[in-house]
Amino acid sequence: MEPPLIRDWPGPLDVGGLAADSVEQARRAVERVAGLRGIDAEVGTSAALIVGAFDAIGHLRIDGRPAPGWAPLSGFVEAADGWVRLHGNFPHHAEAIRASLQVGGPEELAAAVSRLPAAQVEERVQAAGGIVTVVRSPAHWEQHPHHRATCDVPWHRVLPGAERRVLGAAQDVPLQGVRVLDLTRVIAGPVCSQLLGCLGSEVLRIDPPHRPELLEHHLSTGMGKRSAQLDLGKHLDVLHEHLLPGADVVLLGYRPGSLDRFGLAPAGLAQRFPHLVIGSLSAWGEHGPWGSTAGFDSIVQAATGIASVCGGEDGRPGALPVQALDHSSGYLLAARVIDLLADARGGRVHVNLLGAARELLRRAVPERAGGDALREDDTAQAGNAIDAGAGGAGPDSGGAGPATVDLDTPHGRVRTVPVPLTFDGAPISGPIAEYGTARPHWDGGASGAVPPSVTG
Repeated sequence: MEPPLIRDWPGPLDVGGLAADSVEQARRAVERVAGLRGIDAEVGTSAALIVGAFDAIGHLRIDGRPAPGWAPLSGFVEAADGWVRLHGNFPHHAEAIRASLQVGGPEELAAAVSRLPAAQVEERVQAAGGIVTVVRSPAHWEQHPHHRATCDVPWHRVLPGAERRVLGAAQDVPLQGVRVLDLTRVIAGPVCSQLLGCLGSEVLRIDPPHRPELLEHHLSTGMGKRSAQLDLGKHLDVLHEHLLPGADVVLLGYRPGSLDRFGLAPAGLAQRFPHLVIGSLSAWGEHGPWGSTAGFDSIVQAATGIASVCGGEDGRPGALPVQALDHSSGYLLAARVIDLLADARGGRVHVNLLGAARELLRRAVPERAGGDALREDDTAQAGNAIDAGAGGAGPDSGGAGPATVDLDTPHGRVRTVPVPLTFDGAPISGPIAEYGTARPHWDGGASGAVPPSVTG
């Protein structure tokens, strides 16, 4: 099956091709594991489903209301000699911006940044633990030390490990009986785990009590999961004696190195639990000057030259119509994880947003280059303030807009989009549980009893 042709998204880069190819990788992996487990079903996709899924947060409605808009300190800001991109959606990142630049609101931020060179803004905010980048052209990025250190690092890398249990026959869903421990946040990792959950896996997402996820992220990527809060520093026994031994898959999406103190470094984890399939997501890859630096889709876009390529003739940076780096990386990670499960192998899968950016920059659309650029003001800025696109109808979606599902959740009536795959033509979705209230244990008690007090 050829990936569907998507022409819904304007701009000088082939975002539709990147999206369709990543979903096709996942579709093939699901089709393969379904066949191996004796499930006779046609696994499909469509342009409309992909367009909807890649703008899930833009289509999210909570009791009829759209997700919250831009965080006040997020976005492009003009510096004395160029532009910077800031990310202040999470409270601790916003506080780092305020403290490092001695500002309060967006007006003070604009004034302070306008007086400083862009590189100095980047240095100050990063030193304070904030998320920022200079907006660079592709040529400018190619001179950056991190590009030079990582230019040969692939978008995804699979390191097969030891043999693990063979997935036996399944009745209705291809990942029945698979347990996924989800230690990811924001978009790419949760997109991966949502797909695995909607395909029948038991997905348990763990978040730290002191730093909860934004609600709109939970609702737009939370189908098919349970959600728990657990302080790993206080409850390592729960992690290492119950959750990890009972899991089949572990997804890691925090800043590289930040979970090592909990025994969650990917290499060490694979050595101790060789049966695990370990998916590791990062913004910048896991090596080089920025290897241990946090990042988001919009920041990687701005650093690598995508925002410059998508900018207008007046020099203002532009944006992708959807968060294509996040979503394509999430579906690619899911594909490779499923492949290892189908092969009855443990091992590691490493995926980075930087590789997605490089791949997209190679997909320039000649007839659009230098024109039809998408300005940030033209996009539907939604909940996480990272260039969420308007999505909806387009030439290949029949003018009907994306399919949606309405779900009754503990957080209200939620309208969201299904995952971008179908079984025998039927869209796939799942329930959304209440955020952070599940007990951190596997259903059925296979990993042993967990005391009820471990949620703090």
